[in-house]
This record gives sequence, C-alpha cells and structure tokens, in this order.
Amino acid sequence: MDELETVQSVMDSLCKQKISNPVEVFVCVNQPDQWWDDEEKRLVCKNNMRTIRLLENGFTGSKISLTIIDRFSPGSGWKGKQHGVGWARKTVMDAIDKVAYGSDIIVSLDGDTTFGEHYLQSIADNIASNIHATAIAVPYYHKLTGDELTDRCILRYEIYMRHYALNLWRIKSPYHFTALGSAMAIPVWAYRSIGGMTPQKSGEDFYLLQKLCKMGDILTWNKEKVYPAARFSNRVFFGTGPAMIKGRDGDWSSYPVYDYRLFDEVLETYNSFEQLFVKDVPTPMTAILSEQHKKDTLWEPLRKNVVTKERFIRACHQKVDGLRVLQYLKSRQNETEHNDEQNLLEYFERFYPEESKTLNIDFKQFSFKNSPVEELNRIRDFMVAEEEKYQKNTN
Repeated sequence: MDELETVQSVMDSLCKQKISNPVEVFVCVNQPDQWWDDEEKRLVCKNNMRTIRLLENGFTGSKISLTIIDRFSPGSGWKGKQHGVGWARKTVMDAIDKVAYGSDIIVSLDGDTTFGEHYLQSIADNIASNIHATAIAVPYYHKLTGDELTDRCILRYEIYMRHYALNLWRIKSPYHFTALGSAMAIPVWAYRSIGGMTPQKSGEDFYLLQKLCKMGDILTWNKEKVYPAARFSNRVFFGTGPAMIKGRDGDWSSYPVYDYRLFDEVLETYNSFEQLFVKDVPTPMTAILSEQHKKDTLWEPLRKNVVTKERFIRACHQKVDGLRVLQYLKSRQNETEHNDEQNLLEYFERFYPEESKTLNIDFKQFSFKNSPVEELNRIRDFMVAEEEKYQKNTN
C-alpha cells in the first residue's frame, strides 16, 4: 500500500536472486475501498495504480512468475473492519496455500524490504537442513539513512527490540524470536497445520509465529539477513513506522527499555513450573495471569490434562506465552522508577561489564535524545553481535 517509492528496490532484489528453485511472487496491492471517495487519500489510490503497472512490467524477462492480488481498485478494496497489513498478508498467504505443495516455502516480505542475491537460496537450504522447523524468524538489520532524526529513531526502536530479545534469550524463553512481517519464512505444511493466519489489523506476524512456536521449533539463524527500510510510516497500526513517528514526537512509552529484573521475574515463574506440577505455589506472574485469563485457578486444569511433568511444563509455556510475557512486562514496567537510559545502563553493568568498555560510551551520561547517533549505532551493533551468538548456538 502506497509503496511506489520502494517497490522497485524489492523487485530488483528478487530479480537478482541466484536460486535453483522456481520462484513465484504473490503481491497484494491493497487499501480500504472508501479511499476512492476521500480526497485526502486520492494520491495513495493513484500511487497504488502506478504500483500495479510497475509490478506488471518489473519482472518481464525474468524467470519469476507474478500473481497480483487486487485489493485496491474501486469495488475490490477492503470493506468494513477487514483491512490493514494483517488482512493483506493473510490474503497473500491463503492464495499461496491454495496452489502450493506442502514442501513449498512461503517467504514473507514487505514493500520496502531489500536483501542479497543469495537470500532465497539461504532460506531453502536452511529449511532443507531443518525439516521439522515450523518457521524461520530471519535476522534483520535496518541500514542507516544519513538523516539524523530518522537514524536516531530507528536505532532507538531497534535497541528496544534487541534488548527485549536478548533478555528473552537470557531467560531461555521459547518466545525469543523477533516477529517482523518482512523477515519470515514458513513451510506451507506448517502454515496448514495451524489452520493458516488469524487476521489482525497489525501484529499478525507476532501472532502467526507464536502459533508456529507452540507447534514446533522456530529457527532464528539464517546466513542471509533482510534489510527493512528505516522510515516514518503510518501504513500499519503499530510496528516500526508508527513507533518512529511516536518517537519523533518524543513518545517512546510503548517501546520502553525494560528493567532487566522484570525478565528475572518471568524466569522465576518459569522455574516454578516443575513445582506447579505437584501443587500450586506462588509465582511473580500468578496474579496478573489470573486477571488476564479471568480464572482464579490457573494450574489445576493443566495438571488434570497432562500425565508427565515434561508435558505439564510445555503446557505452562503455552499458557504463559509471548503475549502474556509482554503484557506482564508492560504492567510491571509502569511500577518501576528508572527511565530507559538507566535501565540500559544497569543491563550493561549487570551482563556486559567488561565488553561494554570497548564501546567507548559513558552510559552514565548516555541519552537517546542527545547522544551522538554513532553511539546509538555502536550499541545497536553490539546487540546484533550478541543476538547472533544466541541464534547460532540454538539452530
């Protein structure tokens, strides 16, 4: 939607792929149908029309087969509440599901994503080497733009994401993957096994990977990365673009650098699962989980439904899933007094006291708003390297 400026780079990345497998590209150009009658949205409508023409001509002469799903032209656009990137991604994946073999692979991209010439082959090789994997949460990296405000915002957002993921890795959470719609690959058989994608206006990537995680293993390492664009965008309801817009205006409240001790509380809950197989014991998360599930008794039904301790622990992790962990952290973060910079300082002091010295950053004086962009970038790149250690050791 409204990707005329970026879709050419995506097509170029696809046409340069060196891969032995056949490649079929499905594109959903989409918008609410009512935009055709909205003068303020008329430019988006025209850009979508031009995007269609660009797509139709862009793969001429290539070995790529193109299917365009028109959810933008008058009468074909989204109607009512069924709209947004989640519906677009579901529409594409369901269309693929109808014609694909179970052994085929769905590689999810956005209209602003670039990647190297071996990207698709790396996905195929990874799945072939891990035939039971239900998905790949592909490593990502936002390239800097040279514009200070844009770079400051994307680095702040990526540090939030990396810090969150690293702490989930640290406590051995099954939900340590980072969900980006532009950085996912899913075997068709796995997509079918979970009954496809549940439609969401946004966040569909997170819910999809969470379902796949509950069914099997999600790979988090891949030889090739994807490079989503760093830009201010309101095309989706939450995610990178909206986060950058809010951050540009000074509001990062939805994307805090969490106090690492809150993740320790989640770990304490994880460590209680074995005891909970025998009887109820207090955990840091019990009160909030009871409120979320609207149940006073959380663990007794699980004890009744499983026979072994191993299955009980797995059932507990499915109940205390990635969404519940995030909700718990958000609830508890509101009770903490430290700001984002203090939480980042304490995280590095606790887990990387020696390594952080090589970054040449005075964390006690560090400021997301005022410190040089180069310092933010060094922190981001350090976190990328640490996350890659976890990813390589897990796959």
